[in-house]
Amino acid sequence: MDKFEIIVTTLFGLEALAAREIRRLGYETTSVEDGKVCFMGDSAAVCRANIWLRTAERILIKIDEFTAVTFDELFEHTKKIEWYKWINKTDAFPVKGYSLKSTLASVRDCQSIIKKAIADSLSNRYGISWFEESGSTYQIQFSIFKDKVTLMIDTSGEGLHKRGYRQVSNIAPLKETLAAAMVELSHWKYEYPLCDPFCGSGTIPIEAAMIKRNIAPGLNRTFAAQQFSQIDNTLWDNAREEAKSLIKNVPLEIYAFDIDSDTVDIARSNAQKAGVGEFITPQTGDARNIEFNISYGTIICNPPYGERIGEIKECEQLYKEIGKNFKKFDKWSYYIITSNENFEKLFGKTANKKRKLYNGMIKCNLYQFFGQRPPKK
Repeated sequence: MDKFEIIVTTLFGLEALAAREIRRLGYETTSVEDGKVCFMGDSAAVCRANIWLRTAERILIKIDEFTAVTFDELFEHTKKIEWYKWINKTDAFPVKGYSLKSTLASVRDCQSIIKKAIADSLSNRYGISWFEESGSTYQIQFSIFKDKVTLMIDTSGEGLHKRGYRQVSNIAPLKETLAAAMVELSHWKYEYPLCDPFCGSGTIPIEAAMIKRNIAPGLNRTFAAQQFSQIDNTLWDNAREEAKSLIKNVPLEIYAFDIDSDTVDIARSNAQKAGVGEFITPQTGDARNIEFNISYGTIICNPPYGERIGEIKECEQLYKEIGKNFKKFDKWSYYIITSNENFEKLFGKTANKKRKLYNGMIKCNLYQFFGQRPPKK
């Protein structure tokens, strides 16, 4: 199949990181917008993007784009598309999407009309009026923004943040894609230790180990497009073999602390499932009094934010106490994400840099405190 436009969706704030990852894979990005990055690629690119991209949420194939302000226009434009090139007579084609700042505001109505238009298009091609939808699933995604309709097919299935290693998690787990982004933004040098004093289910330490060992995040999971007749299975095999061949054997020193011993056990189990258990040392510990006899290192963490008044006060006290403790690590760098706008004042230090990120629907800042540049080893 010829090249087509591929849309990579991301959490807000991670677009530039995803674009950099795409370029590392050898593809040129065509646009970078809020929540998505686009590039031209073929079927092999779909496989490689799903397997390799750490900060992406989904990989979508763009089918068409047009303007529609009436339901008739939406129906007719959708019906004209040659859907048979993708969807066989037995395949399933569920539809979902969203509409923002558009005349066609009812998502349910848009969903129904797009579904009917696709069915009519396929009916004319195959000469049938009823579709059993028992074959492969081609999830149709639509976005309508300022009356511009984009129709896509999802190739990922489950979101790409689901790497497969986190079978069990704590109450408020950090998304794997966001954890990977935090590690990438830290520019952590693997020759020196990394510590997460609020490790929870171990997501940041695991993503850090996978990044430094160059373990592709999607290496051990499946994707919706593996069932697509247009993408030969050998392309998936080739992409996985490529990923396996590029794993690096590097020494790592990663520490994962949590105040709850049961949570530490979860982190240890998840690290083993991810294949990086030997590089991570999970242990019970309190971030307010952890110690290291090491001159240089990096702390990356996601401390509790507190959602209710009582919790907020507790968290603010916690920020003050870890700020006092972290002063001991005067040459270390810290990367701390929180939604608390007064964090720097509470922590007792002004960040060298701040970056706005979203943890789910929570607007946060990644506070970046740069330590001394360590000597080259």
